Amino acid sequence: MSSLSTVAVNDRAVGPAKWLGFLALCVGMFMAILDIQIVATALPDMQASLHISMDLLSWVQTAYLIAEVIAIPLTGWLAFTLSTRWLFVGAVLCFTIASAGCANSSHFGSLITWRTIQGFAGGAIIPSVFSACFIMFPKHLQDRATMVASVIALMAPTMGPLIGGWITETYSWHWLFLINLLPGLAVVVAVAALVDVDRPHWDHVVKLDYLALFLLAVALGSLEILLKEAPDLGWNSWQILSLAIVSLTGGMGVIWRCSNASEKLVDFGNFRDRNFTIGCWYSFTLGAGLYGSVYLMPLFLAFVRQHSPLEIGEIVVVTGLAQVVVAPIAVVAEARFDCRMVTLFGYLLLTVGLLWGGTLTYQSDFNELFWPQIVRGAALPFCLLPTTRLALGRIPADRLQSASGLFNLMRNLGGAIGIALIDTVLETRSEGHATSLVAKLQAGDRASALFVGLPPDHFVGKPIGPVDQATVDLVTPLVRRAATVMSFNDAWLMLGLLLLASLLVLPILKKVPLSLETTPKEFP
Repeated sequence: MSSLSTVAVNDRAVGPAKWLGFLALCVGMFMAILDIQIVATALPDMQASLHISMDLLSWVQTAYLIAEVIAIPLTGWLAFTLSTRWLFVGAVLCFTIASAGCANSSHFGSLITWRTIQGFAGGAIIPSVFSACFIMFPKHLQDRATMVASVIALMAPTMGPLIGGWITETYSWHWLFLINLLPGLAVVVAVAALVDVDRPHWDHVVKLDYLALFLLAVALGSLEILLKEAPDLGWNSWQILSLAIVSLTGGMGVIWRCSNASEKLVDFGNFRDRNFTIGCWYSFTLGAGLYGSVYLMPLFLAFVRQHSPLEIGEIVVVTGLAQVVVAPIAVVAEARFDCRMVTLFGYLLLTVGLLWGGTLTYQSDFNELFWPQIVRGAALPFCLLPTTRLALGRIPADRLQSASGLFNLMRNLGGAIGIALIDTVLETRSEGHATSLVAKLQAGDRASALFVGLPPDHFVGKPIGPVDQATVDLVTPLVRRAATVMSFNDAWLMLGLLLLASLLVLPILKKVPLSLETTPKEFP
C-alpha cells in the first residue's frame, strides 16, 4: 500500500477548510459512539412499544456492539480500497439510513436488523478519525487534532444518558434515531467536499479475503455473545466454553490467513512494534475503565437511588464537563513532556477516581459522586492522548488506518470485557455480602447497622437474640440494598486495580519524541 499521497498531504498548508473537514469527521464519530449509549435510557419504552421480551431486550445494545467490533479491524483495508473520504461518506450515509430504519421499526426483528447495520457503519467511522489526525495534519498540529478527536470520543459515552434521557422523556424513543438524520447528511456533504487525503484502490475490491472476513466475524461475534451471556449462564457453562472455542478457533484462523496472504485483511504486523502492542494494552484497560464507569454510574443511580433517566444524565454529565476543561491542559502536557510520564500521571489519576468510586453508601448521590467524577473526567484526556501517540506515533503512514482500527478495537474489547466482569461481580457478590451483613448485625456490629441504614443504638457489640417476623420483613430489603451497594463497590475496586496493574508494563515502553518532533519510522 503506497503512502505517497498521504505523506504529501502532511506537507500542505492547513487552512480552515481542512479543519472544517476534520470537524465533520469528528461529528460523524460522535454520532457513532453516542448511539452505543443513548438507547440505554429508552430500553423500557422500546420494550413496551415493540412488545420485546425481557430476555431479548439487551440485544438492542448487543447487536450494535457485535457489528461494530467486526467492522473496526476492517477499516484499514476499507480505507485503502475506498479511500478515507469515500469510506467515511459511505459509512455515515449507511449509518444515517439505518438510523431512519431504527426509528421506523415496527417489531423486534426489524429493529435488530437496522441496529446491526448501524453498528457496522459506526465501527468503520471511529478508527478513521484517529488515523486522520496523523495523515491530515503536519507534525506540529497532530496533538491539537488528537485532542479534538479524543475529547469528542470521550464526551459521547458521558453525554449519552443525558441526551437519551431528555429525548425519551420529552418526545419518544424514535427521536433517539431521528436526530441523526440532518447531522448525518451534513457530515456526508462536508466530508465529500472537504476531505481528500488519499486515493482509492478500487482493484482491491475483488481481492478481498472472504474466508478471513468470515473467520473474523465468527471470532469477534462469538466473543461478544460470550461476554454478554457469561454473567447469566456462568463462565464455566458448556455454552460459554463452546463459544470460547469457536472464538479462539476463528481468531487463530484470521491470524493464519492474514499472516500468509499477500493482501492482508488485517495487518497484524503492526504488533511487531513494541510501543504499538503496549499502546493497545493501554487502550484495552482504558476501555474497561471508561465504559465500565459509564455503565456502573447509571446502574447505581437507577437501582439504588431510583433516579429517572433525565436525572441520571444530569448527574453523570459532570465527567464529560471535566474532560472538556482539562483537555487543553493535557494537550500541552502531551506536547511538552515524555508521553510515558503523562501516561503514568493519567492512569494513576484514573485509578484514584475508580477506587474512590468504591466508597459508595446507599445515600451516595450527586454531592458524594461529584469529586470522583471530576477526577475520572480529568484523568481521561491524560490517558487517551499520550497512549494514542505511543501506539500510532511510530507507525508508517501506509499502515496507520489498519493500526488505528486495531487500537480502537482493543478499547472496545476492553469495554466489553470490563462490563461482562462488572455484571459477574454484581450478580455473584451480592448474596455473599448479604450473608455477611446478617451475621454482623446478629453480632451487634454498629458499623454494619449504619451501613445498612438501621438505628445504631440497638447494636452495642453484643449478640442479638431472636427477632420476630415483622423485624425480618423490615430488615431484609435494607440488607439487600446494602449488599447491592457493596457489590457496586467491589466492581469499582476491580476496575481501579486493573488500571493500576496496567502500569507494570510502562517501564518497557520506548521513548517517543515530543509531538513537534515525531516522525513515523519503519520498524523491523
